[in-house]
Amino acid sequence: MSSPQAQFPAPVKASVSKAAADRPDRREAILLAAERLFSQQGYHAVSLRQIALAAEVPLALVGYYFGPKQALFHAIFEHWQATIARRLQRLQAAGQAGDSDQTLTAIVEAFVEPVLEMRASAEGEYYALLVARELAFRTPEAQSVLEDYFDPLAHAFIDALAELFAGDCRARAAWAYQFALGALIHHISDDRVARLSLGQNLANAPEAAGWLVRFISAGIGAVMLAPAAPVPNASPLSH
Repeated sequence: MSSPQAQFPAPVKASVSKAAADRPDRREAILLAAERLFSQQGYHAVSLRQIALAAEVPLALVGYYFGPKQALFHAIFEHWQATIARRLQRLQAAGQAGDSDQTLTAIVEAFVEPVLEMRASAEGEYYALLVARELAFRTPEAQSVLEDYFDPLAHAFIDALAELFAGDCRARAAWAYQFALGALIHHISDDRVARLSLGQNLANAPEAAGWLVRFISAGIGAVMLAPAAPVPNASPLSH
């Protein structure tokens, strides 16, 4: 299967000096500036010129490295593929955790902890906010990113939950995954907890990670083990 980046044309080799093109720190600066601006303003509100200004590089260098804006947008998510890979590696190891409760905890830790570790860095903060924004607004560009980078990850976690709880329950596992994702995304993108706790909590405090894992694990168990809901009567009631 080809990389999602293969769908985009190769970057245009605009007129850029060799000295400018040979500085890898400038490529990283462009990616970080794009992450920050896209997360704050949204994909359509940001131009390549704004990204070049924020990165303090010539506009031509953005095209030299990445090509069109959509390719740059996808390159941000490609840059963070290592976090997705860590989540999948930990998910694969979760099956050896022990009993079903321990396995569920290990699955949720694989889902949560690499994201919180990433979020702890300044660069990761921009990326986390970008993901939260794109999940919320669902532009065509965001939909493409979700399908390319996040749907395979989602299917892997849903399959793991369905296998753990056995039976014909993949539909429930998909609901459980969606609810778990909502809790995780909200935790990493909403800093109101400091205000709501009257200053007793700090946003993204390290100790919250364990509580988030317990909260999501309990929620998944409640969904997967709940009695089957009655099938609604499709026929209209006669009067």
